[in-house]
Amino acid sequence: MRGHMKLVHALIGKSIAETILVAVLAVSFYLSAFPPSFHGWGEVQPHSIAGWAVNQADPWERLEVQLFIDGKFVTSGTANQSRPDVAAAGWASDEWHGFKFDLSLGPGRHQARVYALHANRRAAQQTLQMVGDPIMFDVAVDGALHPLSDKSF
Repeated sequence: MRGHMKLVHALIGKSIAETILVAVLAVSFYLSAFPPSFHGWGEVQPHSIAGWAVNQADPWERLEVQLFIDGKFVTSGTANQSRPDVAAAGWASDEWHGFKFDLSLGPGRHQARVYALHANRRAAQQTLQMVGDPIMFDVAVDGALHPLSDKSF
């Protein structure tokens, strides 16, 4: 009976060790693929979606950003336009982290999401990380964009 209990305890210990190992691997992968150092924001302007994106782990880096409207890829660009407010707020080392996507859409309600492209150290894997919140807006008949609150979408 005593030998049987040792085996049960060894199996329980092995299961706990394997669970911890899998958890450490999962957290490591997540932090590598989706670093918590990416920050940004987007907003509706009369004919565009504009904002900023920063990698605080590398505050001089110019991030590639991608725009999706209603879940579909629209365009990409580099967040390298002047945004003195971002540097003044302490988000970046300099002001060159802004982006702007000019849009021409038909009338109706839409949702925009802006993602920063992140490549791991060897550039073998790339992931998209959303910067800011989803952006809800209406497009008027004249093509002008008008922001909507989350509650009106």
